[in-house]
Amino acid sequence: MTMTFGIYAGGLGADPEGNAIPGPPEDPERTAELLDELGVQLVRGYVLYSDAEGAHVEAPPAPWRHAVDGRRLDLVVCFHEPGDDLRGWCEFLRRMLRTHGDRLATLQVAEEANHDGPGGDAGYPAVRRAIVEGVLAARAEADRLGIDVGIGCNSTPIFDPEQEFWSSLKEIGPVIDYAGLDFFPDVFRPLTDVPGAVESVLRGFREQSLAAAGVPATTPLRITENGWGTGPGRTYARQAEVVEEVVHTVAGQAAALNITAYEHFALRDADSTSPRPMSQFGLVTSDYVRKPAFDTYRRLISELS
Repeated sequence: MTMTFGIYAGGLGADPEGNAIPGPPEDPERTAELLDELGVQLVRGYVLYSDAEGAHVEAPPAPWRHAVDGRRLDLVVCFHEPGDDLRGWCEFLRRMLRTHGDRLATLQVAEEANHDGPGGDAGYPAVRRAIVEGVLAARAEADRLGIDVGIGCNSTPIFDPEQEFWSSLKEIGPVIDYAGLDFFPDVFRPLTDVPGAVESVLRGFREQSLAAAGVPATTPLRITENGWGTGPGRTYARQAEVVEEVVHTVAGQAAALNITAYEHFALRDADSTSPRPMSQFGLVTSDYVRKPAFDTYRRLISELS
């Protein structure tokens, strides 16, 4: 089964509390060169919505600038609104479609709303209602504009047998164009069998999580974030091995589980001088020096896409 490959086109780190850690400024020209070299078809970018802040944050800056030369944008709109008035949220989603629709492949409504740790939107009380109303508003706007954009949402792996998060999304389970999975095996706890763990997570997500929301097997599953951070005791060589293991395992399950896309996190380290693996997910250092995993991912894209 042919898959589409992408990458988060920047570098983003976080502390244990989930606060973003700034690193050296990003160089859009260097980023464009690396994206060309990799041969990815998708670039993943994030914008943050909040009425309270009065402005949105972009990561990487202006991510749509990289959706050129045959690449399309996977845009994530994170929900950081502390209140429960969703009119501004829905209008913001519609505006993203109107402004960037010609470059969009997909629009993801909220980010990892099943948890409130690093990267997760669950700390905002109205987030699940924001997903439901946001998906419906975005779908209606995309249809009105006549643009071919997939509208979806995502989560991290959920091992709760009740699948309470996805069960709460039954209203849109049959409506979403795709479901995304963010997962980082062997990052937050060590694993002795990475391929086995990956296959188990993929099957559990399709057969338990998505089934709980009524998402049919015909709805594509997309790997929206996956990576392995380097750092003290975590070598560049091992990062390349994990990329190889994970991508081949995902590709091996693609036909059975209807997996249509894999996106790596991330292109660049947030800060290669930081000892935290959360700051060193990149295929290149924060100074744009290629790690061995860069060439590994480039080869896999050529072989499998």
